[in-house]
Amino acid sequence: MTVYADTTFVVSLYATDAHSAEARRRMVAPPPVWFTPLHQAECAHAIAQHVFHGKISSAGAQELNRHLKEDRATGLWVEVELPEGVFDVCADLARRYAPRLGVRTLDSLHVACALQLKAEQFWTFDERQAKLAKAVGLKS
Repeated sequence: MTVYADTTFVVSLYATDAHSAEARRRMVAPPPVWFTPLHQAECAHAIAQHVFHGKISSAGAQELNRHLKEDRATGLWVEVELPEGVFDVCADLARRYAPRLGVRTLDSLHVACALQLKAEQFWTFDERQAKLAKAVGLKS
């Protein structure tokens, strides 16, 4: 089984939030979980937002970034490039589902990556993104 986890899931593993316990539970014996350059960029921004909102210190952010980098180096995440055609799939998802579900670009882009990578499951804590993933046949 392969899994695509969006950034809400990944960040919940490193920065304690309401979803951290569930994220950690799923990663006890994880299946292969994809990690793209989109994750890298979004994780950096999400961690910086934790500093901006006063949830963690700058030193805390450095520690979270270090931990993520170590996990990437040890192979916790399956590193891949953005798949070919992902932006076309993203735009198609927007046309087909955004008017009904209200998904945003990054929501659709993550789901498009999961589809193009042929992920069997999609892990997210974002409700709209979960609805989109379900609508296109991805299991949670």
